[in-house]
Formats: sequence, structure tokens, C-alpha cells
Amino acid sequence: MPAHARLAVGFSRGLAPSDVVECVKLAEDLGYESAWMAEGHAGDQFAILGACASATTRIRLGTSITSVFVRSAPTIAMAAATVDHLSGGRFILGLGTSHREQVEPEHGLAFDRPTDRLRDTLEIVRALIAEGVVSHRGRVLRIERFDLWFTPLRREIPIYVAGLFPTMLGVCGEIADGALLTWPSLDAPGRAALHVSRGAQRAGRDPARIDIASLIPCAVAASRREALQILRPGIALYAGFFPRYNRLLAESGFPEAVRAIKAAWDRGDRAAAEQAVPDGLIDAVAIAGAPDECRDRIERYRRAGLRLPIVSPRGDTKRSVMDTIRACAP
Repeated sequence: MPAHARLAVGFSRGLAPSDVVECVKLAEDLGYESAWMAEGHAGDQFAILGACASATTRIRLGTSITSVFVRSAPTIAMAAATVDHLSGGRFILGLGTSHREQVEPEHGLAFDRPTDRLRDTLEIVRALIAEGVVSHRGRVLRIERFDLWFTPLRREIPIYVAGLFPTMLGVCGEIADGALLTWPSLDAPGRAALHVSRGAQRAGRDPARIDIASLIPCAVAASRREALQILRPGIALYAGFFPRYNRLLAESGFPEAVRAIKAAWDRGDRAAAEQAVPDGLIDAVAIAGAPDECRDRIERYRRAGLRLPIVSPRGDTKRSVMDTIRACAP
């Protein structure tokens, strides 16, 4: 692996907050560029990253992603400025719209005009961090006045936006510092770069300055068969429950398999949904295998144009996640 190669690690489920901190410390020791924390049901991402900030000195810390629905825009700005301060300027804010399937039934909020809310939120966050005060009359959000009662360490914090399809990737190019993908096929980085570039050109921005990063689910095991089995339930969940990911996985070249997964999921048969996940689909959108196979797969993503691979270990114990971090280390 080239000395300049970038590599990150992402966390999403299965670990206690203190375990995530220990894993991030290990990633820093091994030379990972950044560590990213999801939320959903995995714990408060800003609190966990604040703890990581106090336990590390070099590794950058990001959210993957912060939903623009479940926190107010000023709250997101305050949280971002707080972790950036605690980390000495190492924070990256990853923003996204999340999913109707989570926002409405799990949080009791209306999932309305997500792209407009994303744009408004990003503008409010940037303005509040830059100026310390914001008033905003936007597409869907109205802020009469909100002021910070502390001075941010940096007046500009990098903001990445989650995008899967052309429209949102174009938005990334228009307004974000980076695009954040997930479950990527080897074709995904090139397609994403094209749409990001088009969006950047519309906004008069330099496409080369916009990062292309992706979370890549990863299972490292003694055998490829064991690694595939670790990843199978996750793909069944994403294809069965989330319409947006169902489409993404189908477009990765497996429409019939994804239809079968969805049909089993809708029947309530989780075991059948998992059994319907073919090995080829796992290989197309994730990293699975022995350590050398996984490192080779990361390199293939790099050659495909992915600037920042974010290895996302799939494991329910601190030991298994640490083993993955060690196996894929730069």
C-alpha cells in the first residue's frame, strides 16, 4: 500500500461507546486518517466522538451521518463546533437526510422536503460557525436569531454530504466539501465523481476540491465463506427495509436477487431474506475475506477512483472489530 494512501474506519453498531473509543485509539496508532461514527441506534455520535477527541491527538473524527431531521440546525452546529474544539480542529461533519422509514415511525417527525432541509441546514451550520450568530429564511427552515455563547476553534468546518444517486451527488458538488457514499460497487466512485463534478460546475466550484469518500462494510475472517456469512444479514436488512438501499443494491447488478430479498423480508421471513443474498452481491458492494483479500479489495476501490475508503467493520465484539482494523491497516 503506498505511503500516501488514505484510509479511514467507520462504526455503526454492536459496540459500547467505550469500546468505540478504544477502537479509535487503535486506528490512530495504526495510521488511519479518520474515524467516523454513525448514529441511528448506535449511541449519541457527538458524545462518542467527544470522548474519542479526548483520547486521541491526530486522527480526524467525523459523523456518518448526522440526520438533518432529528436535530435542529443550530443544535447540529453547536455539536460540531464542540467536538471540533475538543479535538483541536479535527472534526468533519457528515450530513444526510436519513430515511422516511426511520424519521417518521422512530422519531415521530414528518419526512418532508429532505433535500431542501439539507440545503438549509448546511447553510445555517456554516453561517453560525463562521459568524457566531445566524438568522435564516430558507426553503423550509426559519431561524429568527441564534447566537453561540462560545467562540468556535475554527470558523470553517468541513462538511460532507451523503449521496447515492445523481441528484444528491450533484447537490454534494454544489455545496459540500465531500461526498459520502456507502455499499459501493467498483463502478460507484467513477459515477459519483461525474455527478459531483457536474454539480460543482453548476455552482462555479472546482470539482477537484470535493472529496469522494465511501463507507465500505467489511468482514475479515479466516475464510472467505465465514466473512460472507457475517455480511449477509446486513445486506438483507438494507435491501429488505430501506427503499433507497434496495434500489442501490439492485442497480449494483443484482435486481432479481434484491427482489427476492425484499419479498422474503416483506413476508417477515428474515432467514429466507438472508439466504436470498448471493455471494456475488456481497462481493460487489463490500469487503469480505481473509486479511490479504480485504487489503486487495481496498486497493481495487482506490484504483476505481475512491479517494477515501472508510472500512466499516461488521462485528459485534470489540475484539472482532479491532482484528478488522489491524487486518486492513495502512
